[in-house]
Amino acid sequence: MTQASISDRPRSQWNGAKPALPALALLLAFFVLPVAGLLLRSLTEPQFGLQNYAELVATTTYARVIFNTFLVSGVVTVVALVIGYPVAWLLAIMPQRAASIVFGIIVLSMWTNLLARTYAWMVLLQRTGVINKTLMEIGIIDQPLPLVNNLIGVTIGMVYIMLPFIILPLHATMRSIDPAILNAAALCGAGRWESFRRVLLPLSAPGAAAGALMVFVMSLGYYVTPSLLGGTANMMLAGIIAQLVQSLLNWGLGGAAAFVLLVVTLSLYALQVRYLEGRGTLQGVR
Repeated sequence: MTQASISDRPRSQWNGAKPALPALALLLAFFVLPVAGLLLRSLTEPQFGLQNYAELVATTTYARVIFNTFLVSGVVTVVALVIGYPVAWLLAIMPQRAASIVFGIIVLSMWTNLLARTYAWMVLLQRTGVINKTLMEIGIIDQPLPLVNNLIGVTIGMVYIMLPFIILPLHATMRSIDPAILNAAALCGAGRWESFRRVLLPLSAPGAAAGALMVFVMSLGYYVTPSLLGGTANMMLAGIIAQLVQSLLNWGLGGAAAFVLLVVTLSLYALQVRYLEGRGTLQGVR
């Protein structure tokens, strides 16, 4: 290799990166700099130090909000995975025309306005709503159930919104599984449960992991649904950040809470990428 070809390599790499410069500039202007500004404010307001982070941990109210955030996010992820798994498998084995209709309904729900969907759940879950009236008419309950302004309502609303983000990656992974593998397991004497546990579940694990990570991370930062269905008594971290910044004008504490949320999100992503790479399953996600 000549000296000229070696010197031309950095130049060719730079020319290849030029089309990405506008995107990098937008990322720097609208993500990196605002995050850096929040971090700086969390360390300097009202005075330089870590007092804002200490207050987040030491104050009972903020500690409870953080606990609620992780509790709801975990429950929503598990419930969405339990519901989305059979739906994704059904889509994978259904006839193409029927699967396209169901798939279109799922995608259409994602395109519907988030605020409209949340208000619809408020109407359905209230004490005089359709769900409580139906349960009372068929004799399952005697009094209306408290389904709004608590964590139950938040969980129901968020699971409905997050389901497509579990179903889509799971469906893509299951569609790539050769049906002959399951037929071979059945010919070898494996029952349905054993085929699911030892064949389908490991092969679909990359899609499940990708969907679960997406749902959990999105749930950590959700604001609209918890605010409307949970009320002020069941606030999550995004809601307390908005209140600190907009109402109390406490940019230092709000910046600390936002930076903690960002660090947790990036840490979870890094851990999963490391875990999947270590098990050699990351290629299935991609």
